[in-house]
Amino acid sequence: MTALLSVKGLTASYGDGQVLSGVDFEVQRGGVTVLLGANGAGKTTTLRALCGMVRRSGDIVLDGAPIQNLSTEGVVRLGVAHVPDGRGTFAQLTVDENLQLGSITRRDRRGIGEDVERCFTYFPVLKERRGQQAGTLSGGEQQMLAVARALMLRPKLMLLDEPSFGLAPMIVKQIFAIFRTLSESTSVSMLIVEQNAALALELADHAYLLETGRVVFSGRPDDIRNDPTLRRSYLGY
Repeated sequence: MTALLSVKGLTASYGDGQVLSGVDFEVQRGGVTVLLGANGAGKTTTLRALCGMVRRSGDIVLDGAPIQNLSTEGVVRLGVAHVPDGRGTFAQLTVDENLQLGSITRRDRRGIGEDVERCFTYFPVLKERRGQQAGTLSGGEQQMLAVARALMLRPKLMLLDEPSFGLAPMIVKQIFAIFRTLSESTSVSMLIVEQNAALALELADHAYLLETGRVVFSGRPDDIRNDPTLRRSYLGY
């Protein structure tokens, strides 16, 4: 595989506080990469920096094009879909309306309709709820809607921030099964931030460990699973 996303020397700050200090990583085309680490390591900030949501510097190359100077809207238009922590659905809008918002940068009306139906094959419960306000959905259903809305962009790259947070184990298993299906059946690449390290490593083909804004390890999931020192030191199991 070749790299869809290449990041070198990424720094990011909130006000005077620097959170990332020269982070380097790649996401392979069609691959699944996970960012792991303790709370405060800089994982969420990394995703926000890629989207231009925080002050950043460094080189960010997506599909051969530098994007570090683009606005958040510009990054989205190049095919980067961000599913933030806390789901981020529009509570007062219906499921259908949320999905339509996901395709707001597109003009292919027929393709949009086809993609809505495709999302319903991934998440059948959303079809049953299509006229229901998003704020009345369960937590798991809202997470499904957030992922489906991201897919409506027809993204090259999906950024997923803590997709299992606050969800029942059965729902988490279901959502990660959808991620695996997407990975196997589409060309979309994924960069996932996830506290459930064991589950994330089962899905990923590459993993990075972050500590206080720096990459301290890069390797295959088995490299982490088979190293008890790494697991105890950075993942707590």
